[in-house]
Amino acid sequence: MPQEVGKQYKELLQQYIDNRNEEDLYFGQQFSRQFIEKKIAPEDVISIHKTALAEVFPDLPEKVMYSFDFLIEMMIHYGLALREHQSLIRKQEEIQMEINVAAKVQDTLLKTKIPDFEGIDIGFITEPAKKMNGDYVYFLNDDNNVASVALADVMGKGIPAALCMSMIKFGMDSLQGENTSPRNVLDIVNRIVEKSVDDSMFISMFYGKYDARDSSFSYASAGHEPALIYRASEGGFTELDAKGLLLGVQPDVDYEERSVMLEVGDFIVMMTDGVTEVRTETGFIDEGLIKSILLEVKEESAQSIADTVYNRLLELQNFHLRDDFTIIIFKKENDLV
Repeated sequence: MPQEVGKQYKELLQQYIDNRNEEDLYFGQQFSRQFIEKKIAPEDVISIHKTALAEVFPDLPEKVMYSFDFLIEMMIHYGLALREHQSLIRKQEEIQMEINVAAKVQDTLLKTKIPDFEGIDIGFITEPAKKMNGDYVYFLNDDNNVASVALADVMGKGIPAALCMSMIKFGMDSLQGENTSPRNVLDIVNRIVEKSVDDSMFISMFYGKYDARDSSFSYASAGHEPALIYRASEGGFTELDAKGLLLGVQPDVDYEERSVMLEVGDFIVMMTDGVTEVRTETGFIDEGLIKSILLEVKEESAQSIADTVYNRLLELQNFHLRDDFTIIIFKKENDLV
């Protein structure tokens, strides 16, 4: 313990006790910097104070002095806990910085462009519950008449989920020039995922393909949430379900492919479970709620429909997403001329 520091501290303490004014407190605050500069630990500061107090008040009861010994022991353990806490905070900050960089890389790598051609209106919204998104949307525009979309959902969060998304993107990018029928696409992506992704990661995927020449929408599913089709002529919804295992479970899977015809005003809704399994304070929402929201805005654009569903369900969750949220709308506008 530096004697000079102890001597100066005693003088400041004596001065404050005699005067008890703001100026003396200010001098004390400024003097505290010396403790930091000389790397004096908090428990040593208390020891300096105890020694100074004993000299200023030599008749102070011995029991009062014992209380400082108690405080010194507390400060020793407090200092250790504080250093450990600060170390954890630094590590968390480093991890957060890495996640922020990874999220930016993910946004760059997984960007996709919505196909734009006459006859079909496409809208979508995808929002991660945290920094990294476990949902993935990929649009493929084969030609001026065909628009395809892949919607995947990794059953996990964070960087491992983002790496799985990269594998799916790799699989989708490899489809150039390949047969892009839904069942073939899922077969190709499944083989890539099965070889590249850890067994503990499970991925569901829905793939749909709209052909404007005959207004057909063909689709296949790898254990994904069924899409919905709204029939304007009937004013109701039907599920678009197809059999197929999750991606990566086994290399050889026979994915079922089905097809429906779209009429003007019909639209298809593709979602992840972050939409269908929204949870509020009272429990999970009923599927009928999503359908009722869709019916309210069925006459609006595809993007407006997607935005409305997102905003309504976000409000029900007190504006805090509990899971990654993705919804895609394919709406039939008119026939090609």
